[in-house]
Amino acid sequence: MLVRRAPDIRSSEITPESLYLNRRAFLAAAGFAALNAALPAAGRARTGHHADEDKPNSYQDITHYNNYYEFGTGKEEPAENAGNFRTRPWKVEVSGEVAKPAQYDLDDLLHGQTIEERIYRHRCVEAWSMVIPWNGFPLRSLIERFRPTSRAKFVEFTTLLDPSQMPGQRSDILPWPYVEGLRMDEAMHPLTLVVTGLYGRPLPNQNGAPLRIHVPWKYGFKSAKSLVRIRFVETQPLNTWNVSVPNEYGFYANVNPNVDHPRWSQARERRIGEFFRRPTLMFNGYADQVASLYAGMDLRRYF
Repeated sequence: MLVRRAPDIRSSEITPESLYLNRRAFLAAAGFAALNAALPAAGRARTGHHADEDKPNSYQDITHYNNYYEFGTGKEEPAENAGNFRTRPWKVEVSGEVAKPAQYDLDDLLHGQTIEERIYRHRCVEAWSMVIPWNGFPLRSLIERFRPTSRAKFVEFTTLLDPSQMPGQRSDILPWPYVEGLRMDEAMHPLTLVVTGLYGRPLPNQNGAPLRIHVPWKYGFKSAKSLVRIRFVETQPLNTWNVSVPNEYGFYANVNPNVDHPRWSQARERRIGEFFRRPTLMFNGYADQVASLYAGMDLRRYF
């Protein structure tokens, strides 16, 4: 995998989507599967989070079929309404149980981070999914810079509140601003990503620019967008969907095909761009990497 820092990538070097997909097909045909089989167990674990057997969705699909209620509840509305959203200047407040609380400029947060590509399955609670080539870096690398104290058991994320730019916030469909949270071990897991782009391009506004989280084994609503606050806390934080509809959305939001949403089945999913549904995988296909985080937990109760 080629790893390059974002400032070193010129627009002329960005691979067109069609060539990107052809390149991946060529690598697979040239023996990627055999190479992966020859890797030691640790090597396979590291490559396993890349959905190499899945064809990434098109840039058009990824950027024009979105759940982002701050810009509207329709799947097409975020792309229609987010075009003039201002992502510079941008600051993120870090607070709570950390040794280095401060208000950080976005460039300070990104400085020194190695931006890499990770192809992750993205699963939405309405039983649809995509495969997305995200660009970003592990969240744990940010958390380590802030030096959480021993009392930090959870991380809370808050999205920008700005109804003048986010027309969806002018309605009372949700209590604004949008808030999400992770347990500390979930946030520190190497699969959890701070996303800065996709398909080798800057992150589009409708996908959560300039900074969002992605947790690939959870439903998409856990992946807070347009972050302005990261708070480290001792007790489990409230999260927006759980507050709004507690019988439908729990805190953990792990993909579990054995637990149906009250209004639809989670056992099968429709990949955007495909006609037929496919079986939903436990933990969205990342069970080998993350199931140990929930050993001994009743995943029907902690949903």
